[in-house]
Amino acid sequence: MAAARAVTEAVQAASDTTVTQRARLEIGAWSANPSTNELSRNGETVRIEPKAMEVLMLLAERAGEVTSREALFASVWPGVVVGDEALTQCVIKLRRALGDNPRAPSYIETISKRGYRLIAPVRQVKGEPGTRVDTQLPSRGLMRRSRDALVHNRLVVALLIGLAVVSGAYIVHDQRRSAVVAQTFDAAGEREASLVTVTVLPFESLGGDDEQAYLARGISNDLMAALSRLPELRVIGSSGAPVPSQTAPGARYLISGSVQRGAGKLRIGINLIDTDTNRQLWSDRFERPIDDLFSVQDEIIQRLTESLPAKLTDAARQRLARRHTRSLEAYDDFLRGQALFLVRQVDENEAARALYRKALELDPEFARAYAGVAMTYAMEHILRQARGDSPLLARAFELAEAARLIDPELPEIHWALGFVHAQARRHDLALQSLQRAIDLNRSYADAYALTAGVYTYSGRPARSIPLLRTAMRLNPDGGYLYFLLLGRAYLFENDSEQALINLREAAARNPVNLETRIYLAAALVAAGDRRAAEWEVQEIRALDAGFSLQGWLETYPLTSERHVKALEDLLAKVGL
Repeated sequence: MAAARAVTEAVQAASDTTVTQRARLEIGAWSANPSTNELSRNGETVRIEPKAMEVLMLLAERAGEVTSREALFASVWPGVVVGDEALTQCVIKLRRALGDNPRAPSYIETISKRGYRLIAPVRQVKGEPGTRVDTQLPSRGLMRRSRDALVHNRLVVALLIGLAVVSGAYIVHDQRRSAVVAQTFDAAGEREASLVTVTVLPFESLGGDDEQAYLARGISNDLMAALSRLPELRVIGSSGAPVPSQTAPGARYLISGSVQRGAGKLRIGINLIDTDTNRQLWSDRFERPIDDLFSVQDEIIQRLTESLPAKLTDAARQRLARRHTRSLEAYDDFLRGQALFLVRQVDENEAARALYRKALELDPEFARAYAGVAMTYAMEHILRQARGDSPLLARAFELAEAARLIDPELPEIHWALGFVHAQARRHDLALQSLQRAIDLNRSYADAYALTAGVYTYSGRPARSIPLLRTAMRLNPDGGYLYFLLLGRAYLFENDSEQALINLREAAARNPVNLETRIYLAAALVAAGDRRAAEWEVQEIRALDAGFSLQGWLETYPLTSERHVKALEDLLAKVGL
């Protein structure tokens, strides 16, 4: 509580040193008071951040005109290098405070590739002393006079907020938080039998153009993600092959499809089958201009939900109607970035980041693209084996937070936050973010799997095993990672037999993953097969000639001292 009070006081102090010589303005239905950073309307008062107020004041001074992002950066953050998301977050917060809709704005309009424009009427409050509302930039002298105080207070606020977050994270009792996740798992298992179960097979890309495969994969993944958000359905992943016989066990309804793109046209075929009766419930083909992709996707989802037996609530229908971006170009760049990111190699990771950023240039409020950029920084942290809470993770966290502010109801964003927290060894915060992801999508296999991984990192592998079984049931094609996580948990539970079964499966699926080889070597030592363990050490050296276990552990998010020592003791027997 003391930390929270200190933060409040520091924020107040910082606010008080913000530019106070601007006049109060009437902006649309709101009265904006820059001296207190408050917006008022009909007895309602909303306090906003000083930077957000500065952005609003500059837009108001240029009301009706486009203010470039460069001009906003130069005025609001003079002499400071900040990322684009700093401005985007300010605009998001302003829109929330003003009750503005970015898709049909009444206050702040986004002008693609240029900046922002305030479209609400602006008037100076009568009798209020201050500067005239015009199109001039704020006084540079005034900005210079306030800059030192602002920088000092920003540093104080940042420090105090950091202390408050760290303190607050440990106020909530660990067992209580663990019980919530465990209850989620239990509830998922109990309810699954009564839910309508669906599998979406990977859509087939027709035409033989491998470059277009990303579009087919993206469309089927988005369909699966949309259906997963419905509490009436349990969406179970397929085993990967686009044929009915490969459906996951337990899924009654099967969705399959094909995609072909060419000459400005898009052709999508889709089928819905009841696997109990082998009866086709719905089938259709769509041939539209490529620009109609989003409307086709919306129509497919609507037709599917009408054909499935689950009854949707109004709230569920509203969730399905939401579109993360209306820019087809941005969506295309995002899907291309996703395809490259999944390779998980340095060059592809950088190329994915460039594509995500290109998507954000086209749609600065594309939350999924922000989360994508965040994940590229987190992945770079892993690929380059950066140490501790590196600048790469700090950047990843900032971007994931920007995504959360744009769309807090998107499960993937909370998963990204959980992943970043886990890599930074903030395991309690990771579990909180992942719990939110599961609350939003009870079929989110990767959220169950990462939750399990975090439990193992923090020394609770027994909790990991049932969660990973749930993840594998929901997504049978989870890849090598699910087997690695399960093998790792069994190793620390002293079950070397089960550890070896799963780690060998992980190695067969991804023979160049260093972490898998490390744990496989340890499990072989635990099982008494020293010769095979020594062979695994050779594989580790082949993958990383300068490998050092101590150096690797310094970059690895395992925080349980008992398990770190167990791993060191096992691998020391074979020279690692």
